Amino acid sequence: MPTLKQFEAALREQGQDAALAILAKLRERDRETRSIRPARKLTGKKMTPELAREVLHLHQTTDLTQQEIAFRLGVNQGRVNEVVKHGKWLSGDPTAPEAVSRDKAKKRAEAGVGIAPRKPKAKAKPKEAKPKPAEPTPAPKAGQLSFGL
Repeated sequence: MPTLKQFEAALREQGQDAALAILAKLRERDRETRSIRPARKLTGKKMTPELAREVLHLHQTTDLTQQEIAFRLGVNQGRVNEVVKHGKWLSGDPTAPEAVSRDKAKKRAEAGVGIAPRKPKAKAKPKEAKPKPAEPTPAPKAGQLSFGL
């Protein structure tokens, strides 16, 4: 299937000025009606107790999915799930496990250090297959055809 640019180039080669004019009008109409959505953030907002309460409020009072709530508030959908299902982030306690994990990850990111990959497990030596004793071939039954025996 050709791309729009290839299609437009083919119209130009054929001298189809009327078709190119229609294409330009459609393109302009599309630009006028296009809604511009905010770009998806690579890093979400820092989860706070206030933001967690907002997540719960939206979850309880609307029919939004977790993904829609996350997009609206600029957080990760996994964080929305933690708040909704497990009640995390509702206290401002900096010693809560989720806050400690977040702070450790931020320090690693600032230092440019990631978690070191696990060392590969030592591969077990493959067991040598013992040769199986050859089984005697049974004699063909009466009425059966046998090939190569």
